[in-house]
Amino acid sequence: MSAQAGSAVARADEYDVVVLGGGPAGENLADRTAAAGLRTVLVESELVGGECSYWACMPSKALLRPGSALAHARAVAGVPDPGPLDAAAVLTRRDDAADEWKDDDQVAWLRSAGIELVRGHGRLAGERAVRVGDRLLTARHAVAVCTGTRAALPEVPGLADARPWTSRDATSAERVPGRLAVIGGGVVAVEMATAWNSLGAHVTLLVRGDGLLGRMEPFAGELVADGLRAAGVDVRTGTEVTGVRRVDGAAELRLGDGGSLTADEVLYAVGRTPGTGDLGLETVGLEPGGWLAVDDGCLVRGVPGGWLYAAGDVNRRALMTHQGKYQARICGAAIVARARGERTDTGRWGAHTATADTAGPPQVVFTEPEAAAVGLTAAEAARRGMDVRTVDHDLGAVAGASLYADGYTGRARMVVDRARGVVVGMTFVGPAVAELLHSATIAVVGEVPLERLWHAVPSFPTVSEVWLRLLEGYRDQG
Repeated sequence: MSAQAGSAVARADEYDVVVLGGGPAGENLADRTAAAGLRTVLVESELVGGECSYWACMPSKALLRPGSALAHARAVAGVPDPGPLDAAAVLTRRDDAADEWKDDDQVAWLRSAGIELVRGHGRLAGERAVRVGDRLLTARHAVAVCTGTRAALPEVPGLADARPWTSRDATSAERVPGRLAVIGGGVVAVEMATAWNSLGAHVTLLVRGDGLLGRMEPFAGELVADGLRAAGVDVRTGTEVTGVRRVDGAAELRLGDGGSLTADEVLYAVGRTPGTGDLGLETVGLEPGGWLAVDDGCLVRGVPGGWLYAAGDVNRRALMTHQGKYQARICGAAIVARARGERTDTGRWGAHTATADTAGPPQVVFTEPEAAAVGLTAAEAARRGMDVRTVDHDLGAVAGASLYADGYTGRARMVVDRARGVVVGMTFVGPAVAELLHSATIAVVGEVPLERLWHAVPSFPTVSEVWLRLLEGYRDQG
């Protein structure tokens, strides 16, 4: 249906900007446009705050933090062993982190920011138009799709009838399963294996490939696998699940090697699919159900007129909450500039260019040990044609690490583009390395020359002193 059809409704519901999806990307984009004086409406069919607030980042990290704190306490001589975790208390704290799956606070924030809310499933209905039930919302300047992703389930015989967990179930479960089978080797798989193992479940991690965390440096997955095994997780690589069925309430998994495994719950964490089904993409000339290809300013390709944007996971540029929020800030600023008739800054690091999606996206995996990385791996940099040099250092050999935990085990890698003399990638693996990552992000995104990094003096005795050791290692390589 075109925006012109039902003109009485269209006139009543005309906005400057219509945002589809109320997760972190949608909220941040709407905040930018509303703060600039553009009348903005946000359409959400579930909870305002989205996947991150209720089924991903917040509840998952609430589940992971107690086990991490316990492991760190046990790693320091003289600290009395606090004993096992209180699973019920951890789940209660998780519920609080997810606001009991109520979005009252988020809705109140929307109102305070001057953003209107329409609840319901929004569909594109032609140029600059969105239908929500019997309402037609039209946009003078932009429609932004921020509908994220949902868990993907593979075609495995019996899987649908076996009632598997997805990531949502894994972060919102009300009790600890006795036996949990986790299928996958990515971030969700290893984090949920870590969390539920710490709460007392017997966890088996089944990985089809040869290792974990395939998008990071290989040693990251190796050290995380070692940590999982040391904590009691049964990690099996090169293992494919060929069938699942429920028998007397238990899940029986048939394995590719002819073996089998019985579990109380089965978590499939094997990827994400875009939230573009039944979104009306065909009304604007796009194929329904797929990822939305965008330019560096998050303007959707293939749609004439420059009015349709997509920010966050739905565009597949960098599937992380903080990157989606970053894109939303960039995208919102671009919408405001164009609405005002101003020229957009589309240079490599311009105000309206989401360059960090490809040059410096940071990521933390909250396992024990943690894995944190930003920028390019050595292999990725080489594929881009860079003449790279890598420098590795044993994190446990740094004075601050030895004080942080007895027997601290970890590793750091710096990837340098030799031609420019700048760091293009950093990876840290070890306890609490997440807090090292932002310094690395600044170095990568800021393209800080190595000669200047020599003057960024790390405090002693901290784990951050690894920066000095890496720079010394690069110098010593000649």
